Amino acid sequence: MPHIGVIADDLTGATTTGVLLARSGAKTAVFFNEEAAKTNSNISSLDAILISSNSRALPQDEAYEKVSEATKALQSMNVSFFSKRIDTTMRGGIGVEIDAMLDYMDEETVAIVVPAMPQSKRILVGGYSIIDSVALVDTPVAQDVRTPVLENYIPKLLDGQSRRKIGSVTLENILSGKTEIKKALKMARHSGADIIVVDAVTLDHIELIAKACLELKWNILAVDPGPFTSKLAFCRKLIHEEKDNIPVETVDESGKFVLIAAGSASPVTKRQMEVLCQDNRHKRVSIDPIALIDGGNIALKEVDITLEHVKSIFKNENPRAILLETALHGELLDLDFEDKKRGYASGMSANRINAGLGNIVARIIEALGRDKIAGIYTTGGDTMVNVCYQLEVECIEVIDYVIPQTDVCRMLGKYQGLPIIGKGGLTGNESIVLDIVDRLFKEASRKNK
Repeated sequence: MPHIGVIADDLTGATTTGVLLARSGAKTAVFFNEEAAKTNSNISSLDAILISSNSRALPQDEAYEKVSEATKALQSMNVSFFSKRIDTTMRGGIGVEIDAMLDYMDEETVAIVVPAMPQSKRILVGGYSIIDSVALVDTPVAQDVRTPVLENYIPKLLDGQSRRKIGSVTLENILSGKTEIKKALKMARHSGADIIVVDAVTLDHIELIAKACLELKWNILAVDPGPFTSKLAFCRKLIHEEKDNIPVETVDESGKFVLIAAGSASPVTKRQMEVLCQDNRHKRVSIDPIALIDGGNIALKEVDITLEHVKSIFKNENPRAILLETALHGELLDLDFEDKKRGYASGMSANRINAGLGNIVARIIEALGRDKIAGIYTTGGDTMVNVCYQLEVECIEVIDYVIPQTDVCRMLGKYQGLPIIGKGGLTGNESIVLDIVDRLFKEASRKNK
């Protein structure tokens, strides 16, 4: 029976938290929606369930509805401990989604928000989010195409999103030790705060916060990118120390290739893919995003053109990886403008691009055969969702990570055991995709999948 239930606003967020639990010995699965979780027959074999609400870019009322339904689904499975997984760069309607969970939990429940993920160089100091030594609003996330973040002070950001009172615990309290942390938490709670934002710079800080919370014996909703949820589970003795899960014994998997679907438009992704393609064994296939946005026969024609392009590559050579991309060539599209130009609902252009990428991946696997694919790499949570949707996959098992926020999974269901790695578009150094391709080949050769 699952002890831990987590709701994330996108799929890569769910896998980021899930992998911390999986690396610590918890049998962990990520579901793409609450219906997939409710109808799964293997729930009782899991230690942790993660549900993606796919709500990050939704209007507030729709995000609230999605998260509240996911909360009720977890409650129906008798989950004991709840978490709201948030993006390390605070994108989306976090305050609204916290409200959506608290509204369906015991009225004494308090949301403890620990946005830090030190292993990814994400920390919180004085309530201010710092990303790899840069203020959050000075990072590319401030210009994110769909969910820009313009407020660096996290208590203020949440105050503008939630109808509940926000409190805070500062680094001064954290550095003073567990007793002072407990005092600061109680003071914030006694002032009427239902949501308390807590500073942290190291994983040791996060473990100290977890211990303080448990000693207070409060009903807690953990709100974090993963480390706080993991430390709470460890302190509750639900999981063990985290460790790698890299294949040791392997079998020959030559003749395969890695399929890459790049849905992220970030400068980070662009540079990573440029480094990837410096190796001539890695072939780049550019796709017209306007054709996918237009939809109908125009989109179908672009899918057919792309499929033929990929098939033609294999007539002359055996590539190690195929990169499918829509946003790494030409000028960056203004997707809001494309929506308005066509009279689309907000976000439809982005959805059509990602659905098109998913369709292309499915067609390539169908045409070339499952046995040719070492694995799939997707960048951007929406892309991963659409790829899996087109492959009729609604659940993945989380295994390990290449680096934090670059998560190694395998599909459950139709393409049982097929490795897939998901990465947020803002994560990793410029050579990370080379490491991802190498890891997918290792996973493809893992025995006893």
